[in-house]
Amino acid sequence: MKKYVFGVDIGGTTVKLGLFDTDGNVLDKWEIPTRTENDGSQILPDIAASIQEKMKQIDNDAVIGVGVGAPGPVDAEGMVHRAVNLGWGTFSIKDTLEDLLNMPVMAGNDANVAALGEMWMGGGRGYKDLVVVTLGTGVGGGIIINGKMLTGAIGAGGEIGHIHLDDNETEVCGCGNKGCLEQYASATGITRLANRMLSSCSDASMLRDGEVSAKAVFDAVKAGDALAIKIAEQFGEYLGKGLSCVAGVVNPEAFVIGGGVSKAGEILMDYIKPHYEKNVFHGSRDAKFVLATLGNDAGIYGSAKLILDKEN
Repeated sequence: MKKYVFGVDIGGTTVKLGLFDTDGNVLDKWEIPTRTENDGSQILPDIAASIQEKMKQIDNDAVIGVGVGAPGPVDAEGMVHRAVNLGWGTFSIKDTLEDLLNMPVMAGNDANVAALGEMWMGGGRGYKDLVVVTLGTGVGGGIIINGKMLTGAIGAGGEIGHIHLDDNETEVCGCGNKGCLEQYASATGITRLANRMLSSCSDASMLRDGEVSAKAVFDAVKAGDALAIKIAEQFGEYLGKGLSCVAGVVNPEAFVIGGGVSKAGEILMDYIKPHYEKNVFHGSRDAKFVLATLGNDAGIYGSAKLILDKEN
């Protein structure tokens, strides 16, 4: 009998859902709104109702279970320890959704789950020890060791965006600290680096002609803009150093670079790798740098893999 799993990726505005077979083929995917009012009390019931509706189209006995990724620390037992963006406190996602659906559920942090997805069916295929780096509004991280997610004590493992890199930083990171990697290597961080450099010098640059963004910076780099290249060097130095610290702990085979900033393409590696190789312990110097390929679907793939791994 053909078997199926559901993968769920809970975001701040929408919940992405996917129906997969056990070979990793996505058979259907859809979204529902994330209702965060009343401390997010309707989010899991809405997910359960949507899955139950989809199950009318398949043999219920063929469904292995549901995997869930959520934005916040989620421990190995499926317990979320505050998800601020959803209004959630501390409770068991696993137990709550199992009660609603009457089937097995596994849950993990969204970035860790996305890393699992990239290892399974994305840019990290073929590697069992890897770090997925998501360069978006912040810097997310997911660490896979011997094919399994590194969760940590309460699910806060892999928070590489909050590695401290600069003692002289005066602006506060979203986490409350100062000088975090996220403040320099995220899309917003690159924009901050660009605005600082533009205001500190009068050098000509195409960046002075329009809205400054991470995309604008790397478009200018590709056009040979000297000031943009300096900004990219700063970005690469921060991220290369940060990833060298990560490598010193986990010794990965590969770093998979994803998130909106990764749309700049392979040119990113030209700025990250030299600083990584300069600072890293020799045992990790040969780690590969590859681009993520699953995009916004990494979370549903990883969630599906989470429940499949439970079965094996």
